[in-house]
Amino acid sequence: MLIKNARFVVTPKGIEKNKSIVIEDSIIDSITSSTADLDKTGDVIDGSGSIIMPGLINAHTHAAMTLFRGYGDDTPLHEWLEKKIFPVEEKLKPKDIYWGSLLAIIEMIKSGTTCFNDMYYFMSEVAKAVEKTGIRAVLSRGLMDTDGRGGERLKEAVSEMKEWSGKPRIEWMFGPHAIYTCSEDFLLRIKDLAEKYDRRIHIHLSETKKEVKDCLREHEKRPAEYLDDIGFLSDRVVAAHCCWLNNNEIKILSRNGVSVVYNPISNMKLASGIAPVFEMMKKKVQVCLGTDGAASNNNLDMFEEMKVASLLQKISIKDTTALKATDTIMLATLNGAKALGVNSGSIEEGKNADIILLDLKNPVLRPLHNKERIISDLVYSTPSLAVNTVIIDGKLIMQNKKILTIDEKEIYEKVEECARELFG
Repeated sequence: MLIKNARFVVTPKGIEKNKSIVIEDSIIDSITSSTADLDKTGDVIDGSGSIIMPGLINAHTHAAMTLFRGYGDDTPLHEWLEKKIFPVEEKLKPKDIYWGSLLAIIEMIKSGTTCFNDMYYFMSEVAKAVEKTGIRAVLSRGLMDTDGRGGERLKEAVSEMKEWSGKPRIEWMFGPHAIYTCSEDFLLRIKDLAEKYDRRIHIHLSETKKEVKDCLREHEKRPAEYLDDIGFLSDRVVAAHCCWLNNNEIKILSRNGVSVVYNPISNMKLASGIAPVFEMMKKKVQVCLGTDGAASNNNLDMFEEMKVASLLQKISIKDTTALKATDTIMLATLNGAKALGVNSGSIEEGKNADIILLDLKNPVLRPLHNKERIISDLVYSTPSLAVNTVIIDGKLIMQNKKILTIDEKEIYEKVEECARELFG
């Protein structure tokens, strides 16, 4: 594939003008000014009216929770979970996860996300949806043992991982839900399995003030201190939320190489708290960006998430320089790729060809004063509707806003059926 004469390309070096990108066997082969004879074979995409950037990486979500969108809104967190979400989750069937995940993937592709990190149930169904659509994903079966079924869930997780091992665009993690749903023995068992199979670990951490209070009461330590004390933390761990870290915990995460996923909109909606991202970045913690599930966001739009992520940090510490646009776009691209262990997140030779094209005809991308302004536009003003074309693993997945791999109408109909069965 050749993306020819791109007006602007977002690369690790900054904004480059009038470049062409050559894709060979799913990898970015070269970024060049010369395209002589290259457009005679393969697919050719005209990039002359586009900004080209790396596909966005949603580093924490629960894809199938699109089925819960808008359900139980404006309810206190623990009431929302215990009286709304958990009872309906007990009714979920594999087909619900499949169609709910397909709906999420449609939304993510259309809004420029090319890779997502998912934790939920029936993960083989999510894998089927990923395989069908052409998106990239890192999957983990949510694990907990407080009801005595931890061993059963762990066997399921290992079985799903082995079943899908080696499939293109799909990686697996282990997904202990949180310290309050997993015993110490269970957490350490998961850590050992992650080392055995050379996998990462996806966990919720310090999402709420209640979690911290309960951990102090039970262990006389704060959550990150507790996990450090039992030897759980390492550079394999991807910790979602981290709203209630103190300075010592930030140092602990930095020392252990833990990656943190910032989920600002979900944390605001559920009144969970504000992650101290600016402080984490100063202490060299690798921070990436996620939407959380559609039940608590209520969408999976990473462009919206980038804007809110930056603005929330600025107002929370009253500093306009906190989380600049150049930093924010890294959270949504390269940092997410590093945290998940995928060879994406930037447009450079040797990387996976996970690329999105934004239409410059969109009014919020005008006027084009200079190329330095483009990063600010991408973070602060660009709507996901500007995404016109999506390439994942070197394959054209969406062109002119139409997804080429699936029948959207069928998915919308099936999702409505699932919702009627779940909610009446």
